[in-house]
Amino acid sequence: MASDKSRRNRIGVLGAGVMGEAIIGGLIKSGFCPASDVSVSDALEPRVEHMRSKYGVKAFKDNIKVVGAADVLVVAVKPDVLPDLLQEIGPHLGENVILVSIAAGVKLSNIAWWAKGKVVRAMPNICAQAGEGMTALAHTSNLTHEDMELVHKLFESVGKAIWVDETKMDAVTAISGSGPAYIYLVMEAMTQGGVECGLSLAQSRELVKQTVKGAVALLENGGTPAEWREKIMSPNGTTAAALHKLESRGVRGAFLDAVLAAAQRSKELG
Repeated sequence: MASDKSRRNRIGVLGAGVMGEAIIGGLIKSGFCPASDVSVSDALEPRVEHMRSKYGVKAFKDNIKVVGAADVLVVAVKPDVLPDLLQEIGPHLGENVILVSIAAGVKLSNIAWWAKGKVVRAMPNICAQAGEGMTALAHTSNLTHEDMELVHKLFESVGKAIWVDETKMDAVTAISGSGPAYIYLVMEAMTQGGVECGLSLAQSRELVKQTVKGAVALLENGGTPAEWREKIMSPNGTTAAALHKLESRGVRGAFLDAVLAAAQRSKELG
């Protein structure tokens, strides 16, 4: 029989949608595990064929085949599909299998009722597709330190990951889960402003995209958003005029309200 160590990186993914594929792509690209140690299932045959041909993983329509070949099982399905799926796979889960659910709003206690074993609740975001995701993780009390390290490393293959108390998941959803959409809205408005000032759409988009990318890069080097904002803004300059207009229109408060609204909605859905 294979040792426990040799079995710890066999990954199964149920659901080959956007996030399921992003996770599999990240695992293989980062070298977390070879394609031969990854199994995936999906209800749609074209998706099964796509995953098999693009990544070289074992791909099936049968969920149970994936369950039987996994030490860590990532359930990447919509929340409304999750109960039926857990009912199907529950009897086939070994007690040492780590079940990771990325279904938004579904609590650990609800998942553990079916899984009867080690459970992790994960909240990744869409940026995982580019290998720059942000994932928050919460776990049941029966995970070992080794288990936690393994799951953390798994999600760091598609970006960054942190462990949080499950009670913080609504806040996480409001920040990193929904957050990319807030940034895109700002980018849309900036792009439109550039066009109205005489730039072509392509020029404006490129300027905005690189500006956002560069702003994040500066933060990676140190300093806070407020500190960098102060460095950019000179008295009576263009940035000061722009920020005065934003503050007078209540943009800061609107963003705060948006985050709180998203957190409240997450709580209602859960």
